[in-house]
Amino acid sequence: MAEHEHGTMNSDSQQKTFDGFVTFVTRAVIVIIGILVFMAIFAR
Repeated sequence: MAEHEHGTMNSDSQQKTFDGFVTFVTRAVIVIIGILVFMAIFAR
């Protein structure tokens, strides 16, 4: 069985994926809030 040293895993790919996800969610929330504000101002 292969020896494993704690803390040696390369997690660059996972970090980039997570960063992209957080960026996407942040932008989506900003757009949704903008739409809600627009609807609140101009709704009849």
